[in-house]
Amino acid sequence: MHEHDLRRLIEDVREGSLPRRSFIGQMVSLGLSAPMASMMLMHAGVAQAQATPAYKPTKRGGGGTLKALFWQGATLLQPHFANGTKDQEGSRIFYEPLASWDNDGNLVPILAAEIPTRENGGLTPDGKSVVWKLKKGVTWHDGQPFTADDCIFTWEFAKDPATAAITSKVYQDVVCTKVDSHTFRVTYPKPTPFWAQPFVASDGMIIPKHLFAPYLGAKSREAPNNLKPVGTGPYKFVDFKPGDMVRGEINPNYHMANRPFFDAIEVKGGGDAPSAARAVLQTGEYDYAWNLQVEDEVLKRMEAGGKGRAHVIPSGDIEFVQLNLLDPWTEVEGERAHLKTKHFAFTDPAVREAMSMLCDRKGIQENIYGRTGIATSNFLNNPAKFRSPNTKYEFNIDKAGQLLDAAGWKKGADGVREKGGKKLKFVFQTSVNSLRQKEQAVIKQACQKAGIDLELKSVTASVFFSSDVGNPDTYGKFWCDMQMYTTTMTQPDPERFMDQYLAKEASTKANKWLGRNITRWSSDEYEKTYVAAESELDPVKRAALFIRLNDLPIKDNVIIPLISRPRVRGASLKLVSALSGWDLDFSGLHSWFKEA
Repeated sequence: MHEHDLRRLIEDVREGSLPRRSFIGQMVSLGLSAPMASMMLMHAGVAQAQATPAYKPTKRGGGGTLKALFWQGATLLQPHFANGTKDQEGSRIFYEPLASWDNDGNLVPILAAEIPTRENGGLTPDGKSVVWKLKKGVTWHDGQPFTADDCIFTWEFAKDPATAAITSKVYQDVVCTKVDSHTFRVTYPKPTPFWAQPFVASDGMIIPKHLFAPYLGAKSREAPNNLKPVGTGPYKFVDFKPGDMVRGEINPNYHMANRPFFDAIEVKGGGDAPSAARAVLQTGEYDYAWNLQVEDEVLKRMEAGGKGRAHVIPSGDIEFVQLNLLDPWTEVEGERAHLKTKHFAFTDPAVREAMSMLCDRKGIQENIYGRTGIATSNFLNNPAKFRSPNTKYEFNIDKAGQLLDAAGWKKGADGVREKGGKKLKFVFQTSVNSLRQKEQAVIKQACQKAGIDLELKSVTASVFFSSDVGNPDTYGKFWCDMQMYTTTMTQPDPERFMDQYLAKEASTKANKWLGRNITRWSSDEYEKTYVAAESELDPVKRAALFIRLNDLPIKDNVIIPLISRPRVRGASLKLVSALSGWDLDFSGLHSWFKEA
């Protein structure tokens, strides 16, 4: 379809001559995704359909206890310090944003009275201002009223450099002003096509001013409520054992009618993905299991038990390998992997390119992931509009060896390549997970044949994904040569997802290793392209800019994309869960229920 035809269809939807559903159907028939089609309309300023999850219960409570398994247990319950999905999910039980994303890429109001549009005056045509109207009558779990003051405070809290919030980038460049007790304005310094980032989804959870105001800035980590949340969500805090258990009880004053269905919630942490899958799919001990990164054949055997089934939800999540361009073994100015250092081998482009050729993506998909993952050469895979056609992957051990030979890395007597007295021996770390250990083994075998020696390191998931500044084994520190994990895309727009390669997001001691740029790679072209994408209101041109952003770190081989991962969750046959591939699992928790 030509660009002018696409623009005509968008205008037809705006004018009402073409139903929104028909437009999305046409885009899907062209190979695009429904969320991408919705985002195209949103970028063009077309009001979106208000999606409401199907919900059958006619009264609040009565559903007993919802028992969920998260084999990576939450370690804190402060959403703006949540350095990984497990902590974001734990926080989301209690805290809420103004809006969340449904599985079709629509914004759904949570604490907002409505989604801002041009029609209701919430969006300005120049893309520089958004007005949010808040629900009235909402209270915090301690009975205090929720108002615009809490939203303004959340902005002040997150943007303060002394707070060192993981969400700081989302809030630092905007200005929030109060209009009245339940209305406030977000102003952007430039045209902003993706305005639905502050106060939305995982980055947008609102915290209460009356409890956190005494701990603004440098005192932020001392707040007692970092571990004892007081939110507006469907469940009130009961108990928390970091890495082990989160308990909540029904919020009798929840602001949505007849919700929640369950009287209490228990989220058990620890263990591993296979045992979590077994407890839901096979034995029925639990109602729900998160992130079933388990071989597909194993999942199918468990599903045969008849107690539950695996839900495969399309998303933008990516399993990938990072190569460290810095020296993780030498301490400079009290910091390993300091920005002033260089890695002895991965600063050589030939070594990085060889490593990419030694990752058998197709084999990993066919023999490990099956229906739960797709081999890819792209970091940004969904929505389809942003998927690059310019990259490719190749598994070729011989060619990798030739690259290394040409670069002067010759095999020694022990079969390991060396140059200038340095051997190609690397520590390759990931989280403890049977699937990931198999991925590591596949890569190690190919590397061994090519003359590269990998020492495989597996770190307990609750440690690896922790934001504990005193722990040396967190993925945010990246104090090894290579590491592998999945990074999640929590919205159907790549702006926040692709900030992971900005220089200002580098993970360092100064920001308590909470920066999102864990590779610490940087590029002037990337910086300029990202700035252009941030303010490009034309959706077609904007997509082209994000494709370029995808291509730059991949063609530099600083990252090695492996598997585009749909989200795989396990649920009992009776559990009805509102799941989205573009938001947290618990973003729709208020709408979960059990069939009779």
